[in-house]
Amino acid sequence: MSGTGVEVGAQAARSRALAVLRLRSRALAVALLPAAAAVVLLAGGATGHIGGASWDVVRWVVTVLAVLVLLAAAGVALVVARARPALSPTVPVAEESAPDLYRLVRDLADRLDVPAPSAIALTPDCDSWLEDRTHPSHGPPARDRDTSATSGAASGGAGDVRAPERRSSAAPVLVIGSPFLWWMRVGELRAVLAPVVAGTGPSAHPDIAAARRFVRGLDAAVAVAAAPGRGPLTRTVLAGVGWVARLLLRNCRVHAAEMERGVAAAAAERAQTVDYGVRIVAQEQVGLAYAGWDRLLTRVALPAWRMGRWPSRLDAGVVSALTELSRRDRLAEGFASRLGERPACDLLEEPGSVDEAASLLAARLFHGGPAETGPDWAPVAWQEYPDEVVDRKWRMDAARLHRVLDSLGVGHRADPTGPDPEGPTLARVLDHLTTTVEVQGAAHGVRGAHGLDGEHLGGAPDEAYEASVAPEGDGAGRPGVRGGGDGLDAEQARDTGLDALLHAGPASAADPAARPDARPDTRSDVRSLVRPDEHSGDSGDSNDSGDIGDSNASGDTDDSNDTDASDDSNASGDTDAADDSDAADDSDEPDPRDEGPSGVLAAGLSAELAREEAAAPPRPAPAGQGPDEALWDDGALPLFPLQPPRTGRELLADHVTAMVCCAAVDTAGATPGLDWLDGPALLVDGERAADLAPRVQRLVEHGDPSPLREWLARLGVRQEKPVRLV
Repeated sequence: MSGTGVEVGAQAARSRALAVLRLRSRALAVALLPAAAAVVLLAGGATGHIGGASWDVVRWVVTVLAVLVLLAAAGVALVVARARPALSPTVPVAEESAPDLYRLVRDLADRLDVPAPSAIALTPDCDSWLEDRTHPSHGPPARDRDTSATSGAASGGAGDVRAPERRSSAAPVLVIGSPFLWWMRVGELRAVLAPVVAGTGPSAHPDIAAARRFVRGLDAAVAVAAAPGRGPLTRTVLAGVGWVARLLLRNCRVHAAEMERGVAAAAAERAQTVDYGVRIVAQEQVGLAYAGWDRLLTRVALPAWRMGRWPSRLDAGVVSALTELSRRDRLAEGFASRLGERPACDLLEEPGSVDEAASLLAARLFHGGPAETGPDWAPVAWQEYPDEVVDRKWRMDAARLHRVLDSLGVGHRADPTGPDPEGPTLARVLDHLTTTVEVQGAAHGVRGAHGLDGEHLGGAPDEAYEASVAPEGDGAGRPGVRGGGDGLDAEQARDTGLDALLHAGPASAADPAARPDARPDTRSDVRSLVRPDEHSGDSGDSNDSGDIGDSNASGDTDDSNDTDASDDSNASGDTDAADDSDAADDSDEPDPRDEGPSGVLAAGLSAELAREEAAAPPRPAPAGQGPDEALWDDGALPLFPLQPPRTGRELLADHVTAMVCCAAVDTAGATPGLDWLDGPALLVDGERAADLAPRVQRLVEHGDPSPLREWLARLGVRQEKPVRLV
């Protein structure tokens, strides 16, 4: 151990701590300065050295000012002293439930020649640190202290009860990331904890401890001042307290940060000789555990949490996820060989119960779930995950998708051979997302054949999609065409006289009665979600709407004028000017796909999910809270959301995937499964179907069903057969 390095780090930390304390002393001196001036004036008046009417006025003004400043300073000091510092949500581990773990930590502290931590707690994260919990509000409730004191007195050892309290007031609590206990081996955990435990040495210095208490008190006072739900007078008073606390924090921020760096440097230097070689290997396991934990939460746990189920063995799942990673990645092959050694979770007497408590805490922190189990918030084991979470999630998403289709007035495929033409079928979804694309693509191809456009469809899916979402009123002689429920391909469109539609007047497209296949438009309410600042009936907005067949006469007139002008410019040879004009229009207009079939359906799904979340009953308050749980408000949960809100197209892709999986399970013999790295998975003949996602994205983003239809045909999935919903 390099004593010089330890001393340098400790000296730097102590010097910064003294700088923080000097700032506190200066603040106190400023508060006492008016009182000192008042004392001088009062003493001078009493002795006759300072007399006269003017001095009497000054004396009273300064005295009143001193009283006010003292009251304000006392109020600030009271709030700072009594404010409850922030405390990390953890799962406490009693010494009776983990004697081997406590023994390992104490042996490590003795070897480092530092005080042992007062207690151990677990956090559902890949990190470890020391946390000071010496504030009176961090202790156990008075009733618990009285109970422990009574039990100690009954056993004849009242002194044995006070000793742990003194020990907890002197040493911080060691917080260990729960994934470390399950993935790391005992030697690796010891090496990782060595620099953390070594931090108890500098933390025990009185100056550093006092500086830390002062900074934490200021931070807690700022939080108290910013808390909502106060009266006008209280808000005014606390606003002043918050201003003073923030001012002090700004002035001591640099010193506090450098103090912590000095403490960390001293602790790291002290731990250099303790399992140094093992710590190098253990640091690799820290990064691997973090990657596996993040993947497990976002891909596996989050879908279950959204379903009202919380996996009760998340830490054990980390081992399975990282083992699967080592099986897939040749770079991680060496990590699996470690599994033959003793895992650190063997240091716990009941690792299953500890894992369950940490899993529930993870659900609260990362998802905002309730603190207690219930009918709508139940634990789920890994062997039950495919049936309880995966299959149920798919069918709930499929049911929601068909409810939205019903609200949009989307019809079913007229197939007399189908078992239930009105049932929830996959064909209905595919037809809705592709019918308009096919019809408009056929119209584009005919227009190109007649020389009305500058280019043909060309068979490119991207160009077909761009043609399908073009504005309805493409010109005075080119009205938009609404696709029917059965769908038309390009050859059928030509055979049924689509060329006649290309030369029809604008009135035939604007008037719903002129089309025999027209039906009432039920998408106006959903369209308002896509573009709430505009309405489809406004003049000149039909070129932005993108809904085929939903244009009005005025919009068609405007579009026809624009198109005619563009055609005239092309005819006169002004091609560059027309391209610049089109580029300017495209930059001002939103993506027309947002108001196509997929865009409207995505908006409907977003609205449906918003209604479901708004209609969900509020979570009941937990019956009882421990000292840790009472220190963070349920209204702030989740503290660490895993994913940002999903977009409408992401929701649509998820729901279409769920519908495809339901059809594959019901008609092709596929089964729901769990992939430790990717979450819910569709198993075909025992193998994960990994090529489904890009095909669904192709359908949602570009309206091209060909890759997905080929995939369904290869697996033998019957699109026209109704699926079972929940």
